[in-house]
Amino acid sequence: MDNSVKEVLMIGAGPSALAAAIYTTREDIDTTLYEKSAIGGLAAITDMVDNYPGFENGVEGLILAGHLEKQAERFGAHIEYGDVTAMRTEGDVKIVTVDGADVKAKVVLIATGSDYKKIGVPGEAEFYGRGVHYCATCDGAFYRDKKLIVIGGGNSGFQEALFLTRYATHIDVLVRSSVSASEVLQRDMQKYVDEGKVTIHLQTVTEEIIATDGRVSAVNAIQNGEAVTFDTDGVFVFVGLLPNTQFLEGSGVELDERGLIKTDMHLATNVKGVFASGDVRSGATMQIASAVGEGASAALSIREYLTEYNREAKA
Repeated sequence: MDNSVKEVLMIGAGPSALAAAIYTTREDIDTTLYEKSAIGGLAAITDMVDNYPGFENGVEGLILAGHLEKQAERFGAHIEYGDVTAMRTEGDVKIVTVDGADVKAKVVLIATGSDYKKIGVPGEAEFYGRGVHYCATCDGAFYRDKKLIVIGGGNSGFQEALFLTRYATHIDVLVRSSVSASEVLQRDMQKYVDEGKVTIHLQTVTEEIIATDGRVSAVNAIQNGEAVTFDTDGVFVFVGLLPNTQFLEGSGVELDERGLIKTDMHLATNVKGVFASGDVRSGATMQIASAVGEGASAALSIREYLTEYNREAKA
């Protein structure tokens, strides 16, 4: 791996990093992005994005992510697959460990976003991909004319359950306490509840995911203090997101109580030359549009930082 000092290294290649790369590369700032999974992040596996400005009829997440990727590459961004596991600072140089090798950079932008939160019950990890899923758009089509369970009563749970109605014959939505999804989503869901295609179970805590012959077949839960079993062909879990900041342990980058990165108004962290934007940042709105805006703002701050960095290097 190239051991020279890169100008800008971005960790993650979701909407925020791609937008930042568009801005930096347009100004001829050499920019490399490392992504460990899907280019476009969670946006790429979102079925339909209805609230991104400029698309009056909505836009498929995969298409939006693809446009951002192509635009960044058109201006010269280098997008590579690689798993970042650590970061440290030596003087003014940041050293990022990518696939076990060290990569040096003057500036680092952390835009790693968040990942799906797990519920941590028996059977969840064991049957992942064999009846347990976290992405309706990825795996929903496998359950045409099947019965499904969706775990989660927030926006993501209702959004994904609504998507799954195009495949499943019936969906049981298990909600730990009460529904927290937006009123708009609740109204959309009510149509399917009235039709008998969706049943929402409040005060229902998932205890165990059961399998028969290696495939998920039921979920054991506690509903209002009573044990209950729901038969199902598959389980989709949507109970929130966790920030992808584990690799920052020992880096000196300050996190908040939820593990999100603290920044100032210029999106700079407490470590000089390290910036953060998008869903991994403390105070982020968890919206694609705002993540893109933060990426652009971070790029402008990075430009100013590099100007001063290069000036000091010549002095």
